[in-house]
Amino acid sequence: MESTDTNNFSVNGHGKSSVIVIEKDMVTNMPKFEGRTVETTAPSEAPFVAPDSEKVEGKKVKGKGKKPLGFILAGLGVGAVIAGGFGYRYWQFASTHQETDNATVAGHIHQVSSKIPGTVSEVLVNDNQLVQQGELLVKLDPRDYQNKVEQANAALTAAQRQAQAAQANIALASQTTTAKTAQAQGDVSGALAAISTAQAAVEEAKAGIPAAQADVQQAEAGIPAAQAQVAQANANLQKAQADFNRYDALFQQGAIPRQQLDTARAAYDVAVAQKSAAQQAVQQAQAKLASARVGVAAAQSRLAQAQEGVTSAQAKLAASKGGLQQATAGGQQTNVNQGQYEAAKASINQAQASLKDAQLQLSYTNIAAPAAGRIGRKNVEVGNRIQSGTPLMAVVNNEYWVVANFKETQLEDMKPGQPVEVKLDSFPHHTFKGKVDSISPASGAQFALLPPDNATGNFTKIVQRIPVKIVFDPASIQGYDSRITPGMSAEVSVEVK
Repeated sequence: MESTDTNNFSVNGHGKSSVIVIEKDMVTNMPKFEGRTVETTAPSEAPFVAPDSEKVEGKKVKGKGKKPLGFILAGLGVGAVIAGGFGYRYWQFASTHQETDNATVAGHIHQVSSKIPGTVSEVLVNDNQLVQQGELLVKLDPRDYQNKVEQANAALTAAQRQAQAAQANIALASQTTTAKTAQAQGDVSGALAAISTAQAAVEEAKAGIPAAQADVQQAEAGIPAAQAQVAQANANLQKAQADFNRYDALFQQGAIPRQQLDTARAAYDVAVAQKSAAQQAVQQAQAKLASARVGVAAAQSRLAQAQEGVTSAQAKLAASKGGLQQATAGGQQTNVNQGQYEAAKASINQAQASLKDAQLQLSYTNIAAPAAGRIGRKNVEVGNRIQSGTPLMAVVNNEYWVVANFKETQLEDMKPGQPVEVKLDSFPHHTFKGKVDSISPASGAQFALLPPDNATGNFTKIVQRIPVKIVFDPASIQGYDSRITPGMSAEVSVEVK
């Protein structure tokens, strides 16, 4: 707390008196910055009155002496001392501080807008209301977006059913293909074995035909011999019959004894038996020939049957190979079903993404505060039809700083961390404390929509201003944090040394 001592000096001349009020700091005994002069006007014809003059009952009483020049010189000396002290203090202050009134309060202004088009069904805040981060501000009609969520749910369910069906088809096709492949491979093996058996039967039948043909030839060769024996037996029979007839006639005549007749009869019976045996031999040879011919026919039939067996086995092999190819095609069908299943899974992922998007769009019907602060510039009402990106209101939080635009000639000794005094026009009787946070990387003109181009040939050197960010000391703005607003004008003084 400062205490002051006030000295008043009056100087008269030319009809006016000036009173110089000097306030001294009781601690430093130096003149304070706030010196003030009060000027009073007196009648021009009033005579100079010495300090020791006085009037008694309308009569003038003269003092001991008049010395106005001494008082004037004394007053001038005191004024010179005061002015010198003031000048020294001002020089000392100016050499260690940089000041500017081109400064304003800045802060975070969060624009609140809708991410989706819709109709406002409820507005939950008022102008200048204090809100917390995440607090609900505006509600949109959610029915359209609820329908989209239900549609996305239905599409997801359909995609999941398709995936399940495709997966079941994969298992079924795989099992069927495995069974058909095993059966076809067994049929192929059986057909190959049947072909081998039929080919062996053909070889065996082919081998039996020459033997049967040899039997035929042998039988054919035996028939002439048997026929020759029959002819010989006939000749012997005729001779024996002729001898028997002759001996019988002679025996009737008694020319020969009965013994010779019996011998002739016996020879005749033998010839008859031989002829009969020769004829049977011929019949046997013919029967053997017929049997041999039947054997040849049977061998040829067996050969034909064996060849037919080979053809049938080959046909069966072809059919088995066809079944194997069909089973292989069934494996390709399994691959097709696998592809369908992968496509169904992709459809599930797409449906899930669509569902998440629909749910996200539905969540956007509730518009919440992006940060804690106060509501400003609210321009939304119930029933408004808004589009995506339409500004609804703004949230201004309680984090403030000052942007001071210093001349570039003031930045020689300025650096982050230096202490700052801030005066706000809204609170002229309170000095806020802070510090330099950072210095802008470019002048304000460089960030303008049309920055100046000094290469045009008509360059005029103008002192540029560089924005400097100054942050408040939290203890300094206690009690004012809810009253300070971005855009307020400020005067700042930075202690650079």
